[in-house]
Amino acid sequence: MEDRRIRVLIAKPGMDGHDRGAKVVARALRDAGMEVVYTGLRQTAEMIVNAAIQEDVDAIGLSVLSGAHMHYFREVVRLLRERDAADIIVFGGGIIPDQDLPKLEELGVGKVFTPGASTEDAATYLKTAVAARWAAQGA
Repeated sequence: MEDRRIRVLIAKPGMDGHDRGAKVVARALRDAGMEVVYTGLRQTAEMIVNAAIQEDVDAIGLSVLSGAHMHYFREVVRLLRERDAADIIVFGGGIIPDQDLPKLEELGVGKVFTPGASTEDAATYLKTAVAARWAAQGA
């Protein structure tokens, strides 16, 4: 499936109105050859999961700066499981305390990029994680 492109949904959950970082990541992933869907500001977990399923994405990236990261990651992962879409990779970034990173991993969040992480690291992570997803699907 060499011509298959990675499809990623980038979302800004909650009332956080700062989306510059999400747009930077979306553009960097697009420049790395991925198809990127940006859902815009003030998305609910339900809206994010619905869009991810409708768009048939390989991964969902949440950008959270508001401090509500545990809630939104938990809800997105829960809804994906309920919709039989738990194989969609969930990753994210934003202002997330180090002590919450293991908790997010336990929830099933693949990777969290905190301030200072490079967009190249995010692209590399997605290429590796999505290749494993496709292999597991037999794609």
